[in-house]
Amino acid sequence: MDKQPPIKQAPIKLIIQIPCLNEAETLPITLADLPTEIDGIDQIETLIIDDGSTDDTVRVAQEAGVHHIVRNKRNMGLARSFRRGMDACLEAGADIIVNTDGDNQYVGADIALLVQPILEHRADIVIGDRRTHLIEHFSPVKKALQYLGSAVVRRLAGIAVPDTVSGFRAFSRDAAIRLNIISVFSYTIETVIQAGKRDMAVVSVPVRTNKELRKSRLFKSTRDFIQRQVTTIVRMYAMYQPLKVFFYLGTILSIAGMLPVIRFVYLYFTSGGAGNIQSVVLGGVLLIMGFIAYTAGLVADLIAANRQLMEMTLERVKRLELDGNDGGPSTTEHEHRS
Repeated sequence: MDKQPPIKQAPIKLIIQIPCLNEAETLPITLADLPTEIDGIDQIETLIIDDGSTDDTVRVAQEAGVHHIVRNKRNMGLARSFRRGMDACLEAGADIIVNTDGDNQYVGADIALLVQPILEHRADIVIGDRRTHLIEHFSPVKKALQYLGSAVVRRLAGIAVPDTVSGFRAFSRDAAIRLNIISVFSYTIETVIQAGKRDMAVVSVPVRTNKELRKSRLFKSTRDFIQRQVTTIVRMYAMYQPLKVFFYLGTILSIAGMLPVIRFVYLYFTSGGAGNIQSVVLGGVLLIMGFIAYTAGLVADLIAANRQLMEMTLERVKRLELDGNDGGPSTTEHEHRS
């Protein structure tokens, strides 16, 4: 009996994407630290997203031999740049996409740790755990905020990820197609919540960090960071669990409305029907607001169901567009036209 020839496995391409904003000084260090070979990976390419830099970031990238350059003519923010990078990586035929920072915050050699769970088919997304409590240049306040924020996101997303705002992460091709980034601030929290609500397998691995080369430019102050992250969390959770959000809101308003009504009834019978009509007015307004919240929850839940259908359609459109794209190695430049 003739033996069947072994099935030839398709080569696996890894693209390492780096969002950049005026990283001419730190980008060469970051690129030099990236691995050129990883077990299980046949081809490694690099891609930078230049988010409207005013320095020589693009020239530095070209001289360093970066394979793909995505250019925003004006600053669009980290989340939108990340999204454009993911789309470009998919078009270039990436099987695995790793995102890292242009300031060399993360140790490049640990990319091998990020891709391993995907190669073993154990994960759709792998997030590097910086173990922020051990990072010396993080202030106690920042460490506390990172811990609290990650705990909240873990609770909302329903997945165990100790460092939910880490930008050092790997995505399988399938996960990159399924994710839809709509935030304008940061993609980190949004991708974790989306992954949890869409039943993706998310794994966390410990990674190392390098010494700080420059201060973070993602947010202006701690207050700005908290405000933006809280806004993103509330928006994402309301998008995926609208009925629950509006049910809680409606219940709080309804209970608050019942209290002054009960107060009026009590005083009416104990004081011989004297005054306190303001309690009825206040209670009535709050009860109406509670009813409106319940109604809004039902409408939002129907909209969420429609959004899921649209996401399924968008995913199929992406797959059709990417089908047959050989993604051969090339040096390409994409410009954002607005």
